[in-house]
Amino acid sequence: MWILHAKFVVGVTGVVRDDEGRVLLLKHRMWPPGRQWGLPSGFARKGEDFRETVVREVREETNLDVEVGRLVMLNSGFRTRLEVAYEARLLGGELRVDPFEILEARWCRPDGLPEGVQPVCHPLVRGETVP
Repeated sequence: MWILHAKFVVGVTGVVRDDEGRVLLLKHRMWPPGRQWGLPSGFARKGEDFRETVVREVREETNLDVEVGRLVMLNSGFRTRLEVAYEARLLGGELRVDPFEILEARWCRPDGLPEGVQPVCHPLVRGETVP
């Protein structure tokens, strides 16, 4: 079975909102120029619940605490990557970015996203479920 089936890494994203309805966007250091803005994200660890991945990645990248909500995206990604996204609500913490991974963080209104945002972010930020 192991030999015959594809192996996947799982990229997990959090659509983090504050009490004002703004969404947290991050400018990622290692993403391609012109497409560096996106949502907090990272790869799930073996055996990790994907909701835990959202909490861990948001904390690692921004020092913020979140509560994970509904699943909004589950699909196959580039090659052998599975992509998962959850809504998340800001609980607290002091915004402090991890300078190794993140260049900048912004709270944005859904209709005021910066240029260079990843295309998949638009429907997620609007609150749509992505097939």
